[in-house]
Amino acid sequence: MRYAIVSDIHGNLEAFQAVLRDIEARGGVDRIWCLGDIVGYGPDPNECIELLRQHDHVSVAGNHDLCAVDKVDAMDFHSDAAVACRWTGRQLKTEEMDYVAGLPTIVCENDFTLAHGSPREPIWEYLISTYSARISFEYFDTPYCLVGHSHVPLVYAFHHTSDECTCHEFPSDTPVSLTGDRLIINPGSVGQPRDSDPRASYAMYDRESGVIRLHRVPYEIAVTQRRMTDHGLPSRLVSRLSHGR
Repeated sequence: MRYAIVSDIHGNLEAFQAVLRDIEARGGVDRIWCLGDIVGYGPDPNECIELLRQHDHVSVAGNHDLCAVDKVDAMDFHSDAAVACRWTGRQLKTEEMDYVAGLPTIVCENDFTLAHGSPREPIWEYLISTYSARISFEYFDTPYCLVGHSHVPLVYAFHHTSDECTCHEFPSDTPVSLTGDRLIINPGSVGQPRDSDPRASYAMYDRESGVIRLHRVPYEIAVTQRRMTDHGLPSRLVSRLSHGR
């Protein structure tokens, strides 16, 4: 079995389509694991939901997803994100809204726990330090956990022999072997990377080999930016796509 691990699509249809083409070029997958924030920020929320649903997949809810269906208050976001969340909520069709509203916050798939933010606080917590990651290892029972939310590809490892947690970058095309240590893995963002690399980011897991690899995919950023501008979405959200920040 092969799985694609995607997160933080954020209504960016151009990026999502580019990722799906890259997946097919690499031989395809049996299932997609989505770590939330399918919508928010980007100009094509309905289309991204519809495209995801065309594939065998499982998805958890992200904070932007829940805000779009009024399960999270937009006042909890910074101003530009709140504008985009409210706009997204007005665009969603009934079927897509019902789908998002029904998403769980945590799912277990095989040896993996899937959450958007963290297994401790699935909606809001950013895992951006070894301190918070070390605590998070106590909140899931599977060997591995997959998270998104920070838009930065990272791997946290818990070393049971020393009771320590370490963090390292998750560079593209470098295999991460699922061996002795428990891991928390972030595949970065499809639709709005924030690691200074504007290319779409996702990972693939080959269950037979026990290896996860990160892949970066270029896409037509200007197309997404034009559509965001046409819809009157905040200019800061438009410009940051060019820089991956």
